Amino acid sequence: MSFLFGSRSSKTFKPKKNIPEGSHQYELLKHAEATLGSGNLRQAVMLPEGEDLNEWIAVNTVDFFNQINMLYGTITEFCTEVSCSVMSAGPRYEYHWADGTNIKKPIKCSAPKYIDYLMTWVQDQLDDETLFPSKIGVPFPKNFMSVAKTILKRLFRVYAHIYHQHFDSVMQLQEEAHLNTSFKHFIFFVQEFNLIDRRELAPLQDLIEKLGSKDR
Repeated sequence: MSFLFGSRSSKTFKPKKNIPEGSHQYELLKHAEATLGSGNLRQAVMLPEGEDLNEWIAVNTVDFFNQINMLYGTITEFCTEVSCSVMSAGPRYEYHWADGTNIKKPIKCSAPKYIDYLMTWVQDQLDDETLFPSKIGVPFPKNFMSVAKTILKRLFRVYAHIYHQHFDSVMQLQEEAHLNTSFKHFIFFVQEFNLIDRRELAPLQDLIEKLGSKDR
């Protein structure tokens, strides 16, 4: 699947996850896009009045998956088994992959392999109608919030890897404004609903504080 990304034609890393047109979730996504356009990100992430929290988190989680998919898709040629033999976010943070079902014991692998595992796993969760129901009236499961938190915690690691290991490439492609806006939106969203433990955010803590202070 190809699309125009900035000035550069590229492909998404995984197929884009579409929200069905005409559905309530599609309306919510349109609302989110409209409020984002206002430029006030803190306000844009807030739960719209009268809306269901699970549904709002579901719609935004799909959107963040699609954004990270595009962002990582632009730098896959720089993220290789050779350049990134481990999945890291700077020298102090290294991630090992486990999904609890296919791979129970965490394995050390290269960043491209880890991100492939991660994005495939997220895609499987988003495609699971029992976890992410797209039909009106179908309730979200009791464990929805814990699944959403795990998805967002893992998606954060892709941002962290891009910032620590590939920011030079992002700048060469002149995509840093896009990356920064996407990450700022992501962080304000997870902060608004306490979706990621502060310790997990440590690899980008300085950047998070900088983005937050600019907005006060």
